[in-house]
Amino acid sequence: MISYIRHMVEIEKGQLLIAEPFMKDENFQRSVVLLCQQDDDGSIGILVNKEIEHDISFFLEDFSGLNIPVFDGGPVGKDHVHFLHQYPELISGGEHIIDNIYWGGDYEAAVKHIKNRSINQTRIRFYLGYSGWGKNQLRKEMKHKSWMCTEATSKLVFQTDPTLIWKNAVKKLGDEFLPMINYPLDPSFN
Repeated sequence: MISYIRHMVEIEKGQLLIAEPFMKDENFQRSVVLLCQQDDDGSIGILVNKEIEHDISFFLEDFSGLNIPVFDGGPVGKDHVHFLHQYPELISGGEHIIDNIYWGGDYEAAVKHIKNRSINQTRIRFYLGYSGWGKNQLRKEMKHKSWMCTEATSKLVFQTDPTLIWKNAVKKLGDEFLPMINYPLDPSFN
């Protein structure tokens, strides 16, 4: 279990938080969160693997007529839309997170490039809300083994089938974690 401990101690921007298989919090069951900001005051992340029912045009008039998926970014600030993308040359002002993953940036430029099709819609994702932790809150959750960590990759974050992100993130931790993929949500069914 040395690798589990290694994966749970360091908390840095650009890491993926992988929910442990039996997490009870419905907001985060089988979820993967990309840490976008980590400092002494706390942590901010975007939950990357929970697509919601409506597309972006349901929430933003700027995208009227476009069928672009929207994801649940987390339980905080549900009235705000965030986006992750791989287009720093077209969408200025985004914060580089890791491995060609950028958080936010010039919203008007994003809309323009999506509408004129100079952006591949599989390389930009929109999220309602975000995940946030106060000072030392995430560290405490890590000590209670609620989360495992691994470095994010654009391949995982922008995976074509978001329902596979949790499983593939667990696989990235190593062979000793593979049995977790098949655990039921409720351990009493085991």
